[in-house]
This record gives sequence, structure tokens and C-alpha cells, in this order.
Amino acid sequence: MNWRLIIKVIGLLLFIEAGLMTICMAVGLFYDECYLPFVWPVVIAVAIGCLGLLAGRGAAANMGRKDGYLVVTLVWLVFAVIGMLPFLFSGSIPEVSGAFFETMSGFTSTGATVIDDCDAQPHSILMWRSLSQWIGGIGIIFFTIAILPAFGVGEVKLFAAEATGPMHDKVHPRISITAKWIGTVYLLLTLLCIVSLYLCGMSPFDAVNYGLVTTATGGFGTHSDLLHDIYQSAMLEYVLSFFMFISGVNYTLIYYTILKGRIRKFFANAELRCYLAIVIGTVLTCTAILVIARIDFATVDYSNVGAFLSTLELAFRESLFTVISLQTTTGLATCDYTLWPVSAMPILLFVMFAGACSGSTSGGFKCVRWSIIYRVVGNEVKRILHPRAVLPVRFNGNIVSTQVQQTLLAYVALFVGALFGGAFILALFGVSPEIHHEQFDYYEALGLAMSSLSNVGPGMDYYGPAHSWNILSPLAKFTCSGLMLIGRLEIFPVILLFTRGFWKKS
Repeated sequence: MNWRLIIKVIGLLLFIEAGLMTICMAVGLFYDECYLPFVWPVVIAVAIGCLGLLAGRGAAANMGRKDGYLVVTLVWLVFAVIGMLPFLFSGSIPEVSGAFFETMSGFTSTGATVIDDCDAQPHSILMWRSLSQWIGGIGIIFFTIAILPAFGVGEVKLFAAEATGPMHDKVHPRISITAKWIGTVYLLLTLLCIVSLYLCGMSPFDAVNYGLVTTATGGFGTHSDLLHDIYQSAMLEYVLSFFMFISGVNYTLIYYTILKGRIRKFFANAELRCYLAIVIGTVLTCTAILVIARIDFATVDYSNVGAFLSTLELAFRESLFTVISLQTTTGLATCDYTLWPVSAMPILLFVMFAGACSGSTSGGFKCVRWSIIYRVVGNEVKRILHPRAVLPVRFNGNIVSTQVQQTLLAYVALFVGALFGGAFILALFGVSPEIHHEQFDYYEALGLAMSSLSNVGPGMDYYGPAHSWNILSPLAKFTCSGLMLIGRLEIFPVILLFTRGFWKKS
């Protein structure tokens, strides 16, 4: 292990966290609120950052693969530990488990919260939640590898450790240039989303916050109530649906489409077609379920076409927003989908698990893996009929190597194991002993584990969009935080740290 380089990199990245908290201090001053909860965290982050630079002075610039995986995991943990301090110092979240949960939920762009009343929180705290999701959405490491090479730090190993999905496209041969272009696309989408939300009637502060968390597919809001109850604007809901959907698309693909004008490449992408198919299919199915549940066709007045179309449009809008929000793992909500008919629940669980595209800010299983699995299964069916046939698995015109297929199989096994293991722990120790919630069962535990591992935010039943997760026990909060971390880092970088071979000298 190149410990001096690892400490140096973490020290450099802590200056970014200090800068973000300084912005929150400025917000507190602007709204004439208390900014003191951010003073000591900024001092601590800067002090540790300076110590890291001093300790790493003269470190060799060669970063090995083990160093990259360790840096990626440690950065998220260190950021979460320091990032929870403003919640503790301000009294917004008095417990360490809750503050750590909230911060990890932010940096992993999950969106689950333990704050019961967001409207009562200071503007500075709300801004800190949004900024943590925005920087975590694009990836703390991936966002900064455009800067680290200037300090003599190798970037390829960091990219390999942090980038999501089994296959990665490069915009440029140099990873640092790729990061700059993708960061530019991310920033432009954020600004466009903020302006659009402001034009739809949001206040400037709300527009900035919801713009940050929407493009980050995070889900932290400035209000605890559902969006429809606050704004009652169909246009706003459609705009948010559009930006959530776009934020779930591979950013490399967006780059080629917007900045390079390669429209054909955009629609020819196999992963995007899978993403579109899941969204369209589930939205139409949920719309049909809601319409059937809400309209009695035996007594409907067909002469009143306007009322029927109004009900149909509302069902479609709720389905569109909810499905896209859950599949992109954003977690914003315009309605309480836990009150929908039971037949819709398996569909919503599926989209929570499915995820959007690799190379985006979303979490979940990712459509690229679904696409490859579909092709592998299809090939195996053909191989049974034609045992001697040579049937390579192709994705976007390229042959998927056996190594990628094996890695995908291992990822599926680890994902399922983490899901059910986390659900088991949550089922045993889920509810805080001070609060008895009789309806907590394994179905809710599975929803919590799925939501945490897929970085979605809201779960099922009581833990849906209408309530916070504050009633969870401290052990359950740390368990969910761990699931958020391994889900955001695609499991392998975290799991490797607990293997004996990782710590052996090569």
C-alpha cells in the first residue's frame, strides 16, 4: 500500500468538502441564521487536509489498483464522518447514528432521511444536504480526477474503482479529460434544471436545491410534504420527470449527443433502449392499474369526457413521475405510492431494483447488466439447440468478454446476498425500542434493504415517501448506511477490503 499517497489524496479531497460547507455558511449568513455549526467542521476538514498534504509530501505518484479501491471507500467514509458534524452541532439530528445515516444518504445520493420536518430546518442545513448529494451524485472521486493529475496523482485506478457499471466508455483517451467533459455536461444539466424549476414557479432557494438533487438523482427536498401538495403544478411535475429521466442516461452518451451531434449513436445504444423499454412498459402498466382502481367502468358517465381524461392524465402523471423517480433512484415523490393497489407494488419493487443506465448518477442494478443478462440467456437457449455453434455475446456491436460475464455473475450473487443479508438484520433490529411499530415485517425490511442498496430513498409501506426513517434503531441506521455505501460503490471496492488477499503484499 502506498499509504502516503492515499493520505495525500484524501487530504486533497477534504478541501472540496470544506469548500461546500463554506458555501452553506454563506447561505446561513444570507438568511441571517446560525452559521456556527459549519465553522468547526470546516476547520477540521482543512486541518486534516493540510496534515494529509504534509504527510503525503514526496509520495510516489504511482497508484496501484489496491490503493485506488481503498481511497474510494475511505473517501466516502471520511466525508460522511466529517459531514455529519453540522447536523450534530446544529441539533438538527442529535444522534450520531442518525447524523451519519443522513450524511451517508447524501453522499451516496440515496435520499432517505431521518429528519421528520424539513420545513423547520435552517436554510444552511438544507443546502448542505443538497450539496452533499450533488457532489456525491457524479462521484466524489470521478468528479475530482480531472484535478488530481495536476498534483501528480494517477487517475486511471481511481476511475476503475469508482466508475459504475461493468463496461465503461471513454470520451477521451485521458481519463482526466473525460472527467472534465462529463463534469461539464453534469453542470449544464444542473443549471438548466434550476432555471426550468424557477420558471415553473419554485422559489429561487427551492429551485437551486431541487435542481441539485434532481440531476444528482438524490431526492433530498426542502419540504417534508409531497411535491403535489406543495406546488400543485402539473408542468413542474413533468419538468422534474424529464430531468430525472435524462439524469438516468449514460453521461457519455449525452456528451456524444449534445456536444458531438451524434443522434444516431444515442438511439442505437442497447442500454438506452432497455432503459426506455422498462420505463414505458412500467408506466403504462401502472397507469392502467390506477385507472382501473379509480374508475368504475360500469357506472362511468361516458358523456363527461373531460372528467375521464382528467383522471387518465392524473394517473399517467403519477405513474410517470413515480416510476422514473424510483428507477433513476431519485426518490422524489408527488404522491404516496404505498397507497396504490397491491398489484402495483411488485412493479415498483422491480424498478427500484432495475436502476437506470451505467455512467449516470443513478444507482440500482443498471440496465447495462439487464441487457447483457438478456443476451447471455438468449445465447444459452440457442446453445442448447445447437451445441456446436459459436455464439459470442455482443453488446452495442462489441463482443462481451468471458471475464465481464463472470464479473457480472459475481456481482449478481453479491447484490442478492447483500440484499437479503441486510433485510435479515433489519427485520431483527429494525425499529428503535423506544418506538413500537407493529406493522414492521420482513416485507418492509426487504423494501428498506432494496432502497438502501439501490440508493433509492423511500421504501415500502410505512417507510415510503410520506414518512422519514427516524424510528429505525441505531443498528438499523448503520446497517442501511453500509448498504448505501456498498450499493453506491458497486459492492466490489468495499467487499475487497474484507478479504485476506487484499492486505497481502503482491
